[in-house]
Amino acid sequence: MEEANEVVAPRIGLPLLPVVEWPDVGAGEGPRGLHWKTRPLVEWADGRPFIWVDDEISGMDRQWVAAGHPGPSLLHRVDPVKGLTDADFSILATWLCTAL
Repeated sequence: MEEANEVVAPRIGLPLLPVVEWPDVGAGEGPRGLHWKTRPLVEWADGRPFIWVDDEISGMDRQWVAAGHPGPSLLHRVDPVKGLTDADFSILATWLCTAL
């Protein structure tokens, strides 16, 4: 998962950022409909602000984070066909400027 720090970050001028090491899929699953990444991400964030960008975020994930994460968070779903667009980057930048 460190590829983003090795490949993407230098190209767009980002510093090295923390990386979530995902557990094996299915390990410690939550309620039906909850994405397998949601619980590990909330545990890893440990109350710190975070943004999660994914094409599989659902209402169940949003509810889980709202109920179990005391810090600011943005769960931003991207279109799996289009990928990240300028509009997505604008939303992320606005959140970073206002939430932190």
